[in-house]
Amino acid sequence: MQIQKHLLLSPAPGTQRELLSLHYGQTGGPKAYIQASLHADELPGMLVAHHLRLKLNALQAAGRISGEIILVPMANPIGLSQYALHMHMGRFEATTGENFNRHYPDQIDTAALAAEPELGSDAARNVQVLRRELKKAVTAAEADTELKSLRRTLMALSCDADIVLDLHCDAQAVMHLYTETPCWPECEALARYLGARVTLLAQDSGDSPFDEACSQVWWKWAKRFEGRFPVPQACLAVTVELRGAADVEHGLAEADAQNIIDFLCHRGLISGAAAPMPAAVGDARPLAGCMPIKAETAGVLTFLRQAGETVKAGDVLAHVICPLSGAVAELKSPVDGLFFARDFVRFASAGMKVAKVAGREALRSGKLLGA
Repeated sequence: MQIQKHLLLSPAPGTQRELLSLHYGQTGGPKAYIQASLHADELPGMLVAHHLRLKLNALQAAGRISGEIILVPMANPIGLSQYALHMHMGRFEATTGENFNRHYPDQIDTAALAAEPELGSDAARNVQVLRRELKKAVTAAEADTELKSLRRTLMALSCDADIVLDLHCDAQAVMHLYTETPCWPECEALARYLGARVTLLAQDSGDSPFDEACSQVWWKWAKRFEGRFPVPQACLAVTVELRGAADVEHGLAEADAQNIIDFLCHRGLISGAAAPMPAAVGDARPLAGCMPIKAETAGVLTFLRQAGETVKAGDVLAHVICPLSGAVAELKSPVDGLFFARDFVRFASAGMKVAKVAGREALRSGKLLGA
């Protein structure tokens, strides 16, 4: 294993943060990139990365890593250092207010123009050329703030990977995944190994989150070069939601790490017989069918249903109770679906989104992700 340090742009004299990446195997073959806690206050991924590191160290010592695996055990040193009044504030960058998992730069046109003279009828060769030019464009892109330098560094490490796993968590939730619709055929195996209850699919959900910045270059290039040069969907990029924020336990993390190892073995990046693929415990549904549950009034929030339950339209999921008047507002599911995530905050402000139900029909449009 090799350790690389990547210096971020200094935000002030005397201050500079760095990103650490762990490199296993050899370049030139299939590549997987895994990062933890891009939202720096979502900690289950860091513990999973710890167990992945131990397992990858042992696999490397045994000579079983067939491809290249990059592990970034803590993907956001900026957010990790942000505290206000003893509260960790790791989702939004304090200077700009921007979500750390949004607004990844687009180098699709730059790479396509540079690669086009070398493209031809060989799809595998086209993938090599496009990856090479994409990495050049990402690395050469301007980054005039610390946040932009973090985004550029993460993209430079991941943009040429076959598999990208971005480890996150929700507030209180079951295991679930987000990926782009063209990625689902390859993502289904990952969902089964991880025991995901639902995989939420969209094709460009809006605001360019990290996983989509890695995967959407391929379907956009396929569309651009359609009828001239074959371009496959050469990157499976997935946001892995490791249940809830308090699920930071060795038992869960070790099992999740082993499931990721089993998936990488299934994909050929680790030699040896792959563990049998488990039966599916969930399915894929449109992200546009994921319905937010919103509190219309302020008050004490108490849930009547647990994350992971199947609910019907009209089922009461929670109460919002006004402490002054005693009025009780019912929060109902708008659709039949899986009640897969809920907030851990127990006082709701008016208009606050407090839970999510994954339905089977696409009912929303526009930007599909939350803040």
